[in-house]
Amino acid sequence: MQGQLDSALDAVGEHQAERVAAALRGEAIDLIIASDLQRTMHTAAPLARALGLPVTPERGLRERCFGEFEGYTYSEIAARWPEGAQRWRERDLHFAPSGGESLIEFNARCVETAERLCVAHAGATMAWFTHGGVLDCLYRAATRVSVDVPRSWTLDNAAINRLLHSDQGLMLVSWGDSAHLDAAFGATPTATE
Repeated sequence: MQGQLDSALDAVGEHQAERVAAALRGEAIDLIIASDLQRTMHTAAPLARALGLPVTPERGLRERCFGEFEGYTYSEIAARWPEGAQRWRERDLHFAPSGGESLIEFNARCVETAERLCVAHAGATMAWFTHGGVLDCLYRAATRVSVDVPRSWTLDNAAINRLLHSDQGLMLVSWGDSAHLDAAFGATPTATE
């Protein structure tokens, strides 16, 4: 369970960050904002270099804090905290591991952060670099799906998801675009690619 542990990107993550930058470098992006955890700051860095923009860290875009669960495997969590593990798996909206956030608290933080950034930078095109849990909350906000409904959409690493903000809140434009990642990591293109 990674949560807010501040880990670095591995080689696959670095490759994916370069592919994201290549996919977005031709877009009219005004701001790059990333969770202040190093894995997202490092994912944003290639695009920032390509566009000559700084990366603005934003603590509100951090992954959900899982408190005492962080750093343990799912099987270790189930063994150490069986009741908590069960409540987490069942998406108990009010359950928070000791020192962590409940799903309700986490969702509220994510949606409030998105709203605040959109209002503060109205009219700007922003590239946000964040985490799967945050993206899940933003998808739900944009599609009006309740936080207690089981997820049926993808949350792929380094996929491009597009949202629009209006007076009605967030709206979904496109989700899960990973065409820029289709070439396998480390693969060399063939003559037909």
